[in-house]
Amino acid sequence: MPLEDEDVVRWRGRNASGATSFEGTQDAPHEDVPAPDGSKMQVMAEDPRPLGPAVGDGDTTSGRGGNARRVLQCPGSEEALMAELSERVQKVVKSSSWWERHGVDICILACSILVLPAGFLCLRSAHAIPFLAGVFILGVAHHTLSVKGSHLASHNALTESKSWGKVWAVFFIEFCSAFTAEQSTYNHVKIHHGYTNIIGLGDSSTWKLPFLNRYVYMFIAPLAVPIITPLVALDLLRNVELRAALRTVCCVSLGLCCHYWLLRHVSSFQSPWSALLLMLLTRSLLAHPFIHVNIFQHIGLPMFAADRKPKRIQQMSLGVLNLSRNVLLDWSFGHSLISCHVEHHLFPSLSDNMCLKIKPIVSQYLKEKQLPYNEDAYAARLRLFLQKYEELMVHAPPITELVGIQ
Repeated sequence: MPLEDEDVVRWRGRNASGATSFEGTQDAPHEDVPAPDGSKMQVMAEDPRPLGPAVGDGDTTSGRGGNARRVLQCPGSEEALMAELSERVQKVVKSSSWWERHGVDICILACSILVLPAGFLCLRSAHAIPFLAGVFILGVAHHTLSVKGSHLASHNALTESKSWGKVWAVFFIEFCSAFTAEQSTYNHVKIHHGYTNIIGLGDSSTWKLPFLNRYVYMFIAPLAVPIITPLVALDLLRNVELRAALRTVCCVSLGLCCHYWLLRHVSSFQSPWSALLLMLLTRSLLAHPFIHVNIFQHIGLPMFAADRKPKRIQQMSLGVLNLSRNVLLDWSFGHSLISCHVEHHLFPSLSDNMCLKIKPIVSQYLKEKQLPYNEDAYAARLRLFLQKYEELMVHAPPITELVGIQ
């Protein structure tokens, strides 16, 4: 949602050179950024004072299982570190083909669309195996389009054309996901990425439901995601222009109606309730990992106050975590949301395939500079959140203290 007037939104500049732009590689001067309702939000550069964090009490997870309380020792300024890493990554991107930059991910999304007829036809079968195969096909295809497609489109990572980027954002976010493109892009790109792990802004607190106990939240509540999503989208339409709101209502309604119509006329469901139940089942097939991924990769890591935060490279190194490779989740959610989340937060305009390609460079560089490179397994994070649900998901997280670089 739009911030209050006194809140400051951080603008990440784009590097105009090369085939693909790099968001957030340097601090930008004071600018105005449009909010979803068309108003202007004030944007200011970061505090130029060099800061190096000593992580406070709390659990963090790193590939080496390091102590959470430690001082990061980095030669040179944070701006120089980010510039050096950006230069290394840019060399890789410039030497990559269009297929590597965009083609691989577009092919995955195209395959998800092409298998939809097979999924709907499998649901016509009276036998269990073909029927379950149809549920699996439609469920995976839906999440690939609605999660991977929407995420890449919100960052304009599917194409180098801004015009086509807007078209894809409307298709994947509104038609496929039943959400609003303007609010999704604003909240995710401007707020979450601009204020990653900043208390009250980009700290993933929107995913917390403290009135639910751990088992209900982790295993039952995700089933309601397909119902809650369009309802939340309708509520957020108050913050967008009338023309955009009407377009969103039309696209969301068309997407839901097409899904229902195909189940009734292609899959031959006689009862409206059985068709609606199948819609819920396929749209919630991977809702559990979707909720889990959104909390596993940020909550439980260092949190910062808006006026006392490290520079970008340290903020993302400390506050972002990669999950282990998983074939199903890498395909349906994308590498940038699973195994390359650190790389994605450092270079959000890169596609999933490019994030995977630069992963060795980023991990090696951060370890060279003695910066954290957080990694953990999905099962390990699930155990952690079940054990410390009250601390991580109910109580307010402690603010990490910052100290000067030594």
